[in-house]
Amino acid sequence: MTILRQKVDVLTQQYPPQVMYKLLKKNLISKEYADYQFMQKSKIPTMHFQQSLPRLPIPKLDLTCERYLAAQRPLLIDEAYRKTEYNVNQFKSGPGKQLQDLLKNYDRQNKHTSYISEFWFDTYLRDRKPIPINYNPMLVIHKDERPEYNDQLIRTTNLVISSLRFYKSLKTGLLEPEVFHLNPKKSNTETFRTLCSTLPPSMSWYSAYLFKAYPLDMSQYPNLFNSTRIPEIDKDRLFSNPQGKHITVQYKGHIYAFRVVSDENDIIPAEQILARLKYILEDESPKNEFPIGILTTMERNKWATLRHELGENGNSQTLKLIDSALFNVCLDIEILGDDPYAISRNFLHGDGENRWFDKSFSLQVSKDGHAAVNFEHAWGDGVAVLRYVQDIYKDSRENPFIHPDSKPYDEAINNVIRLDLHLSDKIKGSIVQAKEEYKKMCKSLEIDYLIFDRIGKNVCKKQAVSPDSVMQLGFQVGYYKMTGKFVPTYESCSTAAFKHGRTETVRSCTTATKAFTLAITSKNKPSDTELKNMISDCSRVHNQLTREAAMGQGFDRHLFALKKFADKTNMVCNIFDDPDYAFLNNIILSTSTLNSPAIYAGGFGPVVKDGLGVAYIIKDDQLGVLVTCYPPYQSGSDFIDSLRGTFDELVNLLQKD
Repeated sequence: MTILRQKVDVLTQQYPPQVMYKLLKKNLISKEYADYQFMQKSKIPTMHFQQSLPRLPIPKLDLTCERYLAAQRPLLIDEAYRKTEYNVNQFKSGPGKQLQDLLKNYDRQNKHTSYISEFWFDTYLRDRKPIPINYNPMLVIHKDERPEYNDQLIRTTNLVISSLRFYKSLKTGLLEPEVFHLNPKKSNTETFRTLCSTLPPSMSWYSAYLFKAYPLDMSQYPNLFNSTRIPEIDKDRLFSNPQGKHITVQYKGHIYAFRVVSDENDIIPAEQILARLKYILEDESPKNEFPIGILTTMERNKWATLRHELGENGNSQTLKLIDSALFNVCLDIEILGDDPYAISRNFLHGDGENRWFDKSFSLQVSKDGHAAVNFEHAWGDGVAVLRYVQDIYKDSRENPFIHPDSKPYDEAINNVIRLDLHLSDKIKGSIVQAKEEYKKMCKSLEIDYLIFDRIGKNVCKKQAVSPDSVMQLGFQVGYYKMTGKFVPTYESCSTAAFKHGRTETVRSCTTATKAFTLAITSKNKPSDTELKNMISDCSRVHNQLTREAAMGQGFDRHLFALKKFADKTNMVCNIFDDPDYAFLNNIILSTSTLNSPAIYAGGFGPVVKDGLGVAYIIKDDQLGVLVTCYPPYQSGSDFIDSLRGTFDELVNLLQKD
């Protein structure tokens, strides 16, 4: 068996994924071996489309200016809007042209990437705010429907194994490429896969396009594993070591490490992983009085200074072990039950003592088998993480390698190491201080949620309106009812259809949503028919904005890049000095949705002190909203109450003949 594995290792290094696929098909690699080592065996190599992906377009300056003004119109009084309009026209005919030329020249010189990518990395890595709540989102995974598989040890082991199977499939190019199928019945077929796999990478995107299938950028996927964010003064850096073959595990504030991949690049047997996790869970040591993970909750410059001191105190190799781990696992001692508040708080922030927020992602599992992923946001967006979560959820349910009667076998005591760091009195004092500061930070955050059973995708589709537009309309009406205001609203939209695309903003507070909001809250309310027609108008406008954003034709990222060049060249631009530009980018309603059968809930913090973080899920016959805020600046509970009444009104309107 060892000889076979060595041969496989040589094959995976020397041959491209399509050759590996043929070897698997011809049974030159044993089925038993392949079934454990690989989650998927894609005919199309994972990165096959990457070379031919279209590049993120730079929008025309005139269109960006028009779209910017359209986003400002519902938010500004007439006098302020006229001033903004004047500044935009001055920009369009003056410095805007020069900045557009600079941006285009930069883009021509960097054809390997997108015009936004480097600026976006820089923005994330320069921010000095603590990353939990402010940046790191959480995705809570549904429990297994079989209660016996939700035992903490069994569930963790199966999720770890599925994660490793995903990792190895990705590394060998056997993970299915991410493709958006406009018509899955016609394109998600064996014919499609055969044709695309036979064409060279330089042409593969075009063949997919003929099927109305759109391959998505997968450049972020390698950063899922063996990666971490390293704190440094003024600007952090992203670190990756693809050679790491171990994972780290946190339990009661202690950090452990053990190998999960052999020297032959094989995933070690499932029963060995079970044994090593069992060994950790049976460690009767008390909670760590000085849990080093709490330092990852700090302001970034403070953490950078302390991390440097840790290295100077003889902990460099230990920190490297943490940084280079495939991923991090957090085994929590809390029993969360079915309380959405407890689940959300534990996985979004917890007490910070059993976390390493800098890691690309951490797989978190509670005492009673609830599981979630908390991920660092600088390296990538939700698209890659959602794919990972969906795949491991499905795989761990359909192909569990550990069962309630599975027996561990391993000399775990010789294979698991506890990473005990050398801590100076100063570091210990900083840990105590970090605990207190983080406790205050978490206590200041309010979390509220709404589960609404009267409306979902089915009701919306029956009325020929976009479910997402109805959600966003609900947020506008609900917020206006609560405050009497229209505010800057952000909905994240992926631009993964392009090489190194990141995200674009959908500005979902529009003149259409404002008109509907004023109408439905008016004493002289229009007829139900008129209101229904207005909902349809809102849906059309929202769909258009979403299409534009997904195709790289929003205005936010374009203006962001132009401002970067204005700052670099010290060019004076009234559009950027205008207080209303800052106002538009002070996002009060920050919203995002990630719909998947695997996801129980998602969540993130507000992006500004007086804002709301709104994560939502739309199912066939239900919607769910999780809201975060910082009282007294906002009230999440009031917003939820307002949303409940608003969605009642909307569904009543939609269901009327």
